[in-house]
Amino acid sequence: MAIKIILILCFIAIAIGVGIYTRKRSNSVDGFVLGGRNVGPWLSAFAYGTAYFSAVVFIGYAGQFGWKYGISAVWAGIGNAILGSLLAWWVLGPRTREITQRLGASTMPEFFGTRYQSKGLRIAAAAIVFVFLIPYTAGVYNGLSRLFEMAFGLPYEACIIGMAVVTCIYVVLGGYMATVVNDFLQGIVMLLGISAVIIAVLENNGGLSQAIITLSQVEPTVGDPAYYGAIQGEFVSMFGPDLFNLLGVVVLTSLGTWGLPQMVQKFYAIKTGPAIKQGAIISTVFAFVIAGGSYFLGGFGRLYADSIAYNPTTGLPIYDSIIPTMLGTLPDILIGLVIVLVLSASMSTLSSLVLTSSSVLTLDMIKNNVIKDMSEKRQVIWMRALIVVFVAISAGIALVQYNSSITFIAQLMGYSWGALAGAFLGPFLWGLYSKRISKAAVWASFLFGVCLTVANMIFGFIASPINCGALTMLASLVIVPIVSLVTPSVPFEMHPPQPTSATDREIEANILPAGSSIEPIPAEALAQKPQAADIAGNLVDKD
Repeated sequence: MAIKIILILCFIAIAIGVGIYTRKRSNSVDGFVLGGRNVGPWLSAFAYGTAYFSAVVFIGYAGQFGWKYGISAVWAGIGNAILGSLLAWWVLGPRTREITQRLGASTMPEFFGTRYQSKGLRIAAAAIVFVFLIPYTAGVYNGLSRLFEMAFGLPYEACIIGMAVVTCIYVVLGGYMATVVNDFLQGIVMLLGISAVIIAVLENNGGLSQAIITLSQVEPTVGDPAYYGAIQGEFVSMFGPDLFNLLGVVVLTSLGTWGLPQMVQKFYAIKTGPAIKQGAIISTVFAFVIAGGSYFLGGFGRLYADSIAYNPTTGLPIYDSIIPTMLGTLPDILIGLVIVLVLSASMSTLSSLVLTSSSVLTLDMIKNNVIKDMSEKRQVIWMRALIVVFVAISAGIALVQYNSSITFIAQLMGYSWGALAGAFLGPFLWGLYSKRISKAAVWASFLFGVCLTVANMIFGFIASPINCGALTMLASLVIVPIVSLVTPSVPFEMHPPQPTSATDREIEANILPAGSSIEPIPAEALAQKPQAADIAGNLVDKD
């Protein structure tokens, strides 16, 4: 017990210490929201990864999808690494950095408002973020209750309040820089933790080969996707018992990051040139280990079928109990490491969500709409105050959900990714690469993503909310160009990639004359708000 308590106290002390250390860099709006747009590849990549993979993935999704699909659930982790991380960095990273600097945009709603010259779109996007992102923050507490009860015997309420207070302190103090520095440290804990847990769990089951042999002999039960027409070893097969629904999981959890404000924001703040290439590789490796490892671990959940908790009404497993049950036999030091791992995953995601929410509400809804002539100092004060409010709301929602039979909140959290990415993905991606996108196309994507999600929440005509979310995302990519063909586009000049954000190869192909190289751009210039095109790297003749 002492080891676990010491690990937790050290973790909390470091998180708050980072907030105090970085507070001087958070006095301006750009510094508080984006770290001065001067964040290196390691910090940016770990911030992206830790915001991506919360305790929902490690405890909830790993247990649920590992139980349903067996070892084939690892495809979700592979999709997260390739589509959700590597391609997202390659496709979105350079253009997002360049165009948001050129437009002076600090948030996704501000990008929509400036890029498509519409105040209405900016306010609508901010409203969508507020409605669907704030309740989603409550989801980061999922899985903590059983883990802390197993380790300390502490009530769930104490876990929620403690985590909310610590997160609130360091984000309010240090803003974006406190978040990304803590994300880096928490990411290291997550990498060590997931590796140690996988090794320990496999050892408890006789090693990798024996664990796979035992799993191959597990028979599906009534209600499983593999029950009807099952074949021997479905849970160790390459594509598992239910490929269609597995693909829905891959699309939702991988493509969804392309349209989520808290994820895309990481590209606004990253340094120039090689930092994006380096960040892409680091982020991809991180995703392979964390997501791939989590789903791989969950794939062995059926080996603990006699020990996990079941719903007495339906007879189905309580998925949040699977991973904690698998960890119950580990030594104290490993359990302590897992607790810090889950806290790290939860707090990093929570900090990213509340920082995004507070900046969107302040900069896109309150500023110039509710409060005119809002000074920069006042904007930072508002954002800090709203972080406290949003952390309190997230904790309150989690407590209400835990202590009542209300299911609407849980449904809303489950649908959040689909609604947000379904509304924003098409307009954001096409807006980065095409000058022929219309305002009507953006509105169409917003309406389709939100309306389909809400309608399915009420009427349930698509059985799986995951498949509904995947459908909204794919539809958004199609709706935007089709509607733009028949409606007038918003004038926007597409420049070649700039040295402030493009990879070296793009610069050489599109900008540099023969025999030229790029001088580093001063950090002071990158931190300024005006057009990035005006400060984009100096070209110097090698001779």
